[in-house]
Amino acid sequence: MGSGRVGIATSLALTQRGHSVAIIDKRAEAFNLLPPGFTARTIVGVGFDREVLEEAGVKQAEAFIAVSSGDNSNIVSARIAREHYHVPKVIARIYDPKRAEIYERLHIPTIASVAWAVSQIEYLLFHGREELKESFGGGSLLDYRLVIPDHLVGQRVSGVQSPGVILVAGIERGGTGFLPVETSTFQQGDIVHFVLAKDAMDRLDALLAPVAE
Repeated sequence: MGSGRVGIATSLALTQRGHSVAIIDKRAEAFNLLPPGFTARTIVGVGFDREVLEEAGVKQAEAFIAVSSGDNSNIVSARIAREHYHVPKVIARIYDPKRAEIYERLHIPTIASVAWAVSQIEYLLFHGREELKESFGGGSLLDYRLVIPDHLVGQRVSGVQSPGVILVAGIERGGTGFLPVETSTFQQGDIVHFVLAKDAMDRLDALLAPVAE
């Protein structure tokens, strides 16, 4: 939802990957910015109107991305996509960082500035392990990134570390980053940067796995 710079750039990136894309915008003239030969479907309408969403294919969608120019529209449409249509991946843009808490309560990952937004949307949709794992230190260490699983939201960062073997080197959240301290906890949509020994992936998998009831 939203045929501005982020919406168009993201749609181009997704169609180049071979995905089927539909773009919703309330202004028909917004689609004039699309390049010639662009294969995405275009739907004129309000992105939180259920008839418009269904015309765009929300019932079959694997992801919904709300990147209009209005935070309120993004919040409402993202919530409808997530709660009513149960779309597996829902991502929303935010302009006012003070509203980030609203998205967090709704468990909706958020993205910010244009350049960062496009790359992060792709990252959140396609975070395959092999694409995110890089070696350094002569191959003895791995730099590994992932979106934190839902079951770890609210848990302490220290719970997924192992002294001398697995370290959380940094966390990306809402368009910025920070180095965690002992009391830091995970939030929905956090992108975690691990540094770990090359033979510690199994141990990391165990730390990230849900606790059996």
